[in-house]
Amino acid sequence: MSEAPALPQGAAQAVPRRLSGRLARFEPVTLLWIALIAILLFLVAFPLGKLLVVSFETRGTGAFTLMNYVSAYGRSRYVDALVNSLILGLVSATMAVVMAVPMAWAVSRTDMPFKGLTWAVVLGAFILPPYLSAVGWILLAGPNSGFLNLAWRWVTGAEGALVNIYSFSGMALVIALNSFPLVFIFVKSALDLVSSEMEDAANILGAGTWTAMRKVSLPLVWPAIVAGFIIVFLEAIALFGTPAIIGIPARINVVTTQLWQFFEYPVRVEVAAAYAMPLLLITAGMIVVQKLMLARKGYVSQTGKGGERRPIKLGPWRWLAFGWCAMVGLMAVIAPLFVLLQASFAKAWGRGLAWDNLTFANYYLLIFEHEMAMTSIWNTIWFSATAATIAVLLALMIAYIVNRRLVPFGEALGFLAMAPFVIPGIVMAIGFYAAYASPPFALYGTATLIILAFAARFLPIAYANSTSAIRAVHPEMEEAARILGSGRLHAIRMVTAPLVKKALLGGWLIVFIVASRELSAAIFLVGPRTRTMSVLLYDLSEAGNFEVLAAFGGLLLLVTMVFVGIGMKLVGRDFMLRRN
Repeated sequence: MSEAPALPQGAAQAVPRRLSGRLARFEPVTLLWIALIAILLFLVAFPLGKLLVVSFETRGTGAFTLMNYVSAYGRSRYVDALVNSLILGLVSATMAVVMAVPMAWAVSRTDMPFKGLTWAVVLGAFILPPYLSAVGWILLAGPNSGFLNLAWRWVTGAEGALVNIYSFSGMALVIALNSFPLVFIFVKSALDLVSSEMEDAANILGAGTWTAMRKVSLPLVWPAIVAGFIIVFLEAIALFGTPAIIGIPARINVVTTQLWQFFEYPVRVEVAAAYAMPLLLITAGMIVVQKLMLARKGYVSQTGKGGERRPIKLGPWRWLAFGWCAMVGLMAVIAPLFVLLQASFAKAWGRGLAWDNLTFANYYLLIFEHEMAMTSIWNTIWFSATAATIAVLLALMIAYIVNRRLVPFGEALGFLAMAPFVIPGIVMAIGFYAAYASPPFALYGTATLIILAFAARFLPIAYANSTSAIRAVHPEMEEAARILGSGRLHAIRMVTAPLVKKALLGGWLIVFIVASRELSAAIFLVGPRTRTMSVLLYDLSEAGNFEVLAAFGGLLLLVTMVFVGIGMKLVGRDFMLRRN
């Protein structure tokens, strides 16, 4: 056997030198970048890619087919559901804008009294889960036994119902009452940047307060109004809880309830995947529409000069402004919470407030006797906490690499981290089901699948929060530590982390709270022993026991308020409504 020819002595010495030079230039952060890409592909890209592939596959054989789309849109009932969702989104978003814009203007620009109370109402509407609000409005405006209709009959002697929540307009109103805080936050934040000098100039030219608001202030914040409208629209068409609780009894079919029917036995995930595709197209289309609407106009409300911002004196009209805010708060928070509280302590909620109707049996049943109640509470807490931890840690690493420009093409990481923002939660849940429910992963019904889906679903919240926190810390602080001999990871741990920990805690709490009330994604992924509180609440609503349902809703709100209180104590009173 012949031996391999030996390398010349100079060449043999050059190879180790080249390797050592490359290793010296290699930074561990490159490995981190590669790992983050892999994680994001696993959490975001693969489920969506699998959803697209499954929509073109024949069940069992995997052969290419278009029959899934024919099945998904071959019946008028399925097409009507899509049309209903689009109309529901438009009506709900319009109602939310009508409610929120006057409130935002009154709080930001005027001397309206009790602004703190208005803020509390907005926070309450933000915290109250949509499906609980829907249950509250069923107790208020059910056509036969709702309190408003009972009072109407008692006062007027009429036989019909004053309002019927089991209607398209009733469903749109409930969604708007839950979604208006999103518009409020966008518009108020934009109005806070508008200088009073612009309104003063309009007043000098003869415009009154209302004319200046209509022709100066609101046009300047038009981008914020459009953004709020689009977010509420997308939220409405992807919502499951309210359309299921109100729409199914009213025989109003929408996309999300139709998708749920595809998951009834036998499960037709390939048809559901095909039926879900238009939601992605609609979402992308709305983003394009927003850009086109704003592309040809300029909106400048803040220049390099400092501008004074004085509250507008409304005189007696300030009470009218407060009356509007109070009316929205009454409908969105106070009235639903009151009837839910009454029902949770009632033997029969229809009997109203009476000592002989008072009982603690509903809470006793849930805490000590119900098979799944306490398990679902524990599941909700640890699923949400783990998902929030994963999302915040992942978002922090991505935000640091992107903002410090540590690797080329780091913006791709930021794009993948924000991608779930434009993906409806119900579509992402079906994508996770298609990707990971079957072998080789076989994760359907497990805690792992739910936690990963929650982490992916709310990663954009954590990433936006982490990016704002990292940008607030100047790189010079880390560089000073490195000049003194500290490594990058040590500098991050000793310098950066202490400066951003408060913001990260706020982001963690927001992700935890929104994950704890998530229904649209959870209902497609839970198993018999991994039910969350939101899913169990929906199960109780199907059983029709509103007393026990209201009591369990009270427990969910108690858990939520505990963590909101922690957030207010550690991060600030407005941590859930702050826009960075």
